Amino acid sequence: MNKLHLSIVTPERIVFEDEVDSVTAMTQMGEITVLPGHVPLVANLQAGELRTRVDGEEQFMVASTGFLEVRPGNKIVILADTAERVEELELAKIEEAQERARKLLSEKRNVDDVAFADASAMLERELARFRVASKRKKYKDVGKVRE
Repeated sequence: MNKLHLSIVTPERIVFEDEVDSVTAMTQMGEITVLPGHVPLVANLQAGELRTRVDGEEQFMVASTGFLEVRPGNKIVILADTAERVEELELAKIEEAQERARKLLSEKRNVDDVAFADASAMLERELARFRVASKRKKYKDVGKVRE
């Protein structure tokens, strides 16, 4: 069976790079699943869950805004502002970040349109992280302190 070569890259690091059977991501047009042989495509990412499937097993990640590109030859590149594996998500830290984003959002509401948009994007990213961490907690030890 054909595989997809998936790379998930942020400005800080390569979050994931491996062969997968499929990848599912949230785009501005809705959720899409890419399988081997998919036509070339470029889509804007929306903050949300990324799922990969390898030999029947799913792996979960979360990404913020960015781009998804399906290239010829079964290659997919996801360029995201931020992306994390579900194992890296800690609920307590996410909740703190949500509160900071909400506070910033209320402070900038009537003051500065650019700062308000930035705060809104920050809150959207943190809400997506929280949804993924909460949803997947039963599958992984999300939120536990790592030694």
